[in-house]
Amino acid sequence: MGLPNVFCMNGGSDEFSYAQNSTLQSIIVSQTRAIREDAATEFYSTFFPESMMIAELGCSSGPNSLFSALGIKEAVEHKCIQLRRSPPEFHLLLNDLPSNDFNTIFRSLPCFNKQQMLSTEKPVKCRGELFVSGVPGSFYGRLLPSRSLHFVHSSSSLHWLSQVPPELLDGQYLNKGKIYISKMSPAIVAEAYLMQFQRDFSLFLKSRGKEIVTGGHMVLTFMGRSRGSDPSSLEYSYPWELLGDALTQMASEGIVEEGKIDGFNAPYFSPSVEEVKQEIEGEGSFSIRTLDLFEAHWDEVRGSKPCNIYDYKSMAGDGAGISHAKQMAKGVRAVVETMMRSHFGEGIMDELFLRYTELLEDYYSRNKAQVTNIVIALTKI
Repeated sequence: MGLPNVFCMNGGSDEFSYAQNSTLQSIIVSQTRAIREDAATEFYSTFFPESMMIAELGCSSGPNSLFSALGIKEAVEHKCIQLRRSPPEFHLLLNDLPSNDFNTIFRSLPCFNKQQMLSTEKPVKCRGELFVSGVPGSFYGRLLPSRSLHFVHSSSSLHWLSQVPPELLDGQYLNKGKIYISKMSPAIVAEAYLMQFQRDFSLFLKSRGKEIVTGGHMVLTFMGRSRGSDPSSLEYSYPWELLGDALTQMASEGIVEEGKIDGFNAPYFSPSVEEVKQEIEGEGSFSIRTLDLFEAHWDEVRGSKPCNIYDYKSMAGDGAGISHAKQMAKGVRAVVETMMRSHFGEGIMDELFLRYTELLEDYYSRNKAQVTNIVIALTKI
């Protein structure tokens, strides 16, 4: 599978789009707001750039990346008021793979600019101008000129690998009947996923180390695991385990070919805290300010809106009357459907995610409806 060509969130703003179904991701962004804005204001208070270059890596097509930028901008502007300084200009660079639906996020900019005007009582002279650009490409490699960035943010993106571990693509079905690390998987499967994460994350850090100025900051949030935990534990792997179970049900009824399941491995890995720390310290470009684990609960989604930057309800996704399982299934579909469709075919998607919803309902009846995340704040050495 040519992953950069088939892996993108569902575009547009229809029922199964990422823009309509990224509410859990918005909760994650909200939970890490203080860490992100403290890092941005600390950088500004030390270096006072006239133009502050901010990169949002893995921006996708929903509102969350713009919400992050708005928070950073307002935090720095508030610091400028305290210091009695004129605010800097802000240049926001939105990055994702070329297949991403950049058009939807760019079309939302008028609403975003309107929200900026409504979200603050600061006088115009205390507001810095914001310029927005798109940067298509994989963040597992260089994207921008050397020492051009002051602040980098990425949320809910780095658990996606650059490719399926090549050790699983040698012509044998090493993970037969499963689509991710499972209790039934041979040990080599977990080892292959860890090695791919190590290669990818080290390259990510090396690339950002060249692009960020000395003293610049980076805040990263992605799915993770607690210290010493097993990657095959259902607590961390259940979204994939249950999706695989739904496919297996369909294979038993002749709807899906078993070989298709055997040949699919998710390009995803949720590392442990120590696995992340080891790569940061080994690569050597950054010092660690914060490295924490937190839970994002579906209970927090109830009645919320994705980041409150759109003023039209069609993209609010408030979740009223929708079960956690249904929300989760739609959220997963918005993220993985293009990839699943390219491998299994478009015709099974509705049936697949209907069964997936039922399996999630059963799981959430006995377990907490939550996902585990790692948040890291780093400073360029």
